[in-house]
Parts: sequence; structure tokens; C-alpha cells
Amino acid sequence: MAFKLNTNKIETENKTIRFPILLINQIEDEIHEKDIFFSRFVIQACEYALENMESDNKTD
Repeated sequence: MAFKLNTNKIETENKTIRFPILLINQIEDEIHEKDIFFSRFVIQACEYALENMESDNKTD
């Protein structure tokens, strides 16, 4: 499943987190001239990661 940006807005709460400067620059380069804010990109990236994580509860 590919990661796709969308501009849907949802109710939010502020959280303060620290990002490595290189990562901030990479994100800002990617969203430059697109209709998306930094925080929305991070939210979508987190949602994508959660949806695609392997569960510790899986039985093989």
C-alpha cells in the first residue's frame, strides 16, 4: 500500500515532539508547494505506520 497525502481535517490536540533537523528538511521538501501542512503530513505518516505495523499478537 502506497503512502498518499490527503488534506482531510480532523479534531486535534497539541503535542510537542522533537524531530531531527534532517527529517524536518526532508518532510518540508516533500510537501513544498502541495496543499498540506507539516503537522498533517506527520499525522498521515503515523496513521500509515500504525495501519501497517506487524502485530505482536499474530499467531503463525
